[in-house]
Amino acid sequence: MADYLVAIDLGTTKIVSIVGEKTKNSKRLKILAYSEGRSSGIRHGQVENIHSVVGVVKNTLDSIKTTAGISDINEVYVGIAGLNIRYIVNRTEILRPIYEELITENDIKMLEDNARRLHINMGEKIVHVIPQTYSIDDIHEITDPVGRLGYKLAGNFMVIIEKGVSTRHTEVCIERLNLSLKELILEPMASARAVLSDDEREMGVVMVDMGGGTTDLIIFHKNVIRHTAIIPFGGNTVTQDIKTGCKITWKEAENIKIQRGSCMPAMVPDTEILIPGENGKEPYKISFKLLACIIEARIKEILDMIFYEIRKYTDNNHELATGIVFTGGAAQIANLREFVKLKTGMDVRIGKPMYVSESSPKDIVHPKYSTAVGLVMYGFDIREKYAKLVEIKNTDTVIVNPVVPVNPVDPVNPVNPVNPVDPVDPVDPGNSDIKMTLKSVMDMFKNVLYEKKEKV
Repeated sequence: MADYLVAIDLGTTKIVSIVGEKTKNSKRLKILAYSEGRSSGIRHGQVENIHSVVGVVKNTLDSIKTTAGISDINEVYVGIAGLNIRYIVNRTEILRPIYEELITENDIKMLEDNARRLHINMGEKIVHVIPQTYSIDDIHEITDPVGRLGYKLAGNFMVIIEKGVSTRHTEVCIERLNLSLKELILEPMASARAVLSDDEREMGVVMVDMGGGTTDLIIFHKNVIRHTAIIPFGGNTVTQDIKTGCKITWKEAENIKIQRGSCMPAMVPDTEILIPGENGKEPYKISFKLLACIIEARIKEILDMIFYEIRKYTDNNHELATGIVFTGGAAQIANLREFVKLKTGMDVRIGKPMYVSESSPKDIVHPKYSTAVGLVMYGFDIREKYAKLVEIKNTDTVIVNPVVPVNPVDPVNPVNPVNPVDPVDPVDPGNSDIKMTLKSVMDMFKNVLYEKKEKV
């Protein structure tokens, strides 16, 4: 079997383990196997009961090992979300001593390492450092500085910080499964990797992942992540509203939400739904209109919060030219696309995993598996990035005591210095007329004082 990668999506309503491999000569991903288990011990995207989570994850991992024919799993990539995620934008810069040397990946890595040097609160952990834009000397808004010339290299980085104990709980879960945790990946970033096209990222798009416990949002423009947020309402909130409003059980509320739910009362028939009675209770009826009104009220509230986050980034919808992409399990609510388009005037589509090969299981191309597929894709991206850095490090020539130019270099014509120096190397240790040690200066000073004393 070719090189494969295993990822785990720890969701509020479901836990998904998935294994995939990259297809040759293609950007598409081949999913070898996946397994889904009912989530237990996770609330609002955060691990709370370690024992319960470990049990479900173990069952799903055993299942994909059997299906994919994998003898052993040693390392995994895991998604994180939840309300304890925050971010800050950190700007950092480095000064390069030699103008003529091209900017390399090592320079970018140095900037990223500097961006990680933040004063964060006790118990917090930096999860991601995401490059946004770079500047070289007086040139700004550069997305890829590698291969350019310049003295001063600066970068803006979005630093994702987890401000609770959820990441530690996740790490303990993986440790108890005797696995190596390769990387924690922010789930909205993973979902975006799976459902967004390159054009959408470039022209501007809002991706909304509606899960069971939370609704995650991420904004792209000019191929850069501009904003991300986590809203504390999701599909489970809608189910709870139906349960309370219709006076039915959670199981019944979840079933009618999936089978008959709509967020547009004007588009449902003026009829009733028959709910079979349980435990000797008589069957009873629920109005389609009432059900749609309950769902509409909560979806409208979530949409208001989405637009509140969008306005934090921009008031100009032209920067979001391709509109909104909804994905996740709760995005299956009927008429969601029409409802959002009516309320916002923006283009709306329901996103599914786009970069999956035809040989993958057909039912994996579904909004509720966008995060799981994206975790595998993002994991391969991380692997390739690290492999590239190692390759560059191994091929770089090590220069001992490089000569730093004494005079500034004209950035327009870097071959000719502004103030040419003597062709004789000014730091050549053999040039005794120019280089004078501190000891020789002190000896000369003592001789002068001695001669003056003798004359007196």
